Amino acid sequence: MSSETIHYQGRFLNLVEKDNWEFATRSNAHAVVVIVALSEAGELVLVEQYRRPVDARVIELPAGLVGDQAGPDESILEAAGRELTEETGFKASELSLIMDCPSSAGMTDEVVSFVRARGLVRTGPGGGDASEDIEVHLVPLSEVDVWLEQRQGGGTPVDPKIFAALHWLGRERNPTS
Repeated sequence: MSSETIHYQGRFLNLVEKDNWEFATRSNAHAVVVIVALSEAGELVLVEQYRRPVDARVIELPAGLVGDQAGPDESILEAAGRELTEETGFKASELSLIMDCPSSAGMTDEVVSFVRARGLVRTGPGGGDASEDIEVHLVPLSEVDVWLEQRQGGGTPVDPKIFAALHWLGRERNPTS
């Protein structure tokens, strides 16, 4: 039988020890969702926002917590739709789960659900909620590799989940590879 000890309990994170292994767990949400969205013009929808743990603005896919605002019954797809609209100003006509995977298996029990958003319609400016300062980037898929390299070369961190999204988008466009 495994034992679990909470060493620290915060507003957003807990530090837990289980079977002699310390890790972080969320105290304010039950999942994380990351949205892979292409505009009708073939542009990858990315966001840029300041991330205090790395003390930098980071290029990311739109993402957010599940259940932090809408409560514990919020589904992955409901959260994906809410976060996409909140962060980017786009509403999707279709949302589907790509896969669930650990975000950092040695450090946290957090599981990230990647969701594909299709049929985007601009309904607002995006930019996040009152606690966020999000800049939306629409990058043509044909130029995204160069754009990301330029951002990294200029010192802006790029979240590696973007490269997973590009892999899935490539398979979607060429299902035989």
